[in-house]
Amino acid sequence: MTTAVRTIKKYPNRRLYDTANSGYITLADVKQMVLEHIEFVVVDAKSGDDITRSILLQIILDEEGGGVPMFSSEMLAQMIRFYGSAQQTVMGQYMEQNVKAFLAIQKKLQDQAKQVYGDKMMLTPDLWKQFMQMQAPAMQGMLGNYLEQSAKLFMDMQQRMQDQTRGMFTSFPFPNFATPSDDERKR
Repeated sequence: MTTAVRTIKKYPNRRLYDTANSGYITLADVKQMVLEHIEFVVVDAKSGDDITRSILLQIILDEEGGGVPMFSSEMLAQMIRFYGSAQQTVMGQYMEQNVKAFLAIQKKLQDQAKQVYGDKMMLTPDLWKQFMQMQAPAMQGMLGNYLEQSAKLFMDMQQRMQDQTRGMFTSFPFPNFATPSDDERKR
């Protein structure tokens, strides 16, 4: 049985209206829908434009403003620098793949805990936090290795793209645009 995507309308008075429940909701309610994996779309009631991303970004902004932020100022600055650059699309895909990989690691750990402790043992956010604190060195090592491999793959991809670009343009008479030798690449 597939469930329909819920539609939430955002009115000019900044209120959100959940058409499935015929009532107004808050950003906290939208956040809860995200946490419960409920599929939804937010549309501007006047124009009909899909504004789901801006609502999700608003929730992230609220979360970052309270408690312990997930993103450092340096990371946010780096993300801003990617906008408008050639790497914008690649970086978005790269970050999305990394989040998916992290979720896969988390699911694998949950599955292992389920095998050991049975169906009653699911890693809730609080249990996950406790587990991460107890296993911090091991988890940091595992995630560190993953990040190193991920960075190497990204650098390899960047090098292949540069090599392909050089290959495409070597027949044009650009000064100082030669394919570097293997010795030059190693420097």
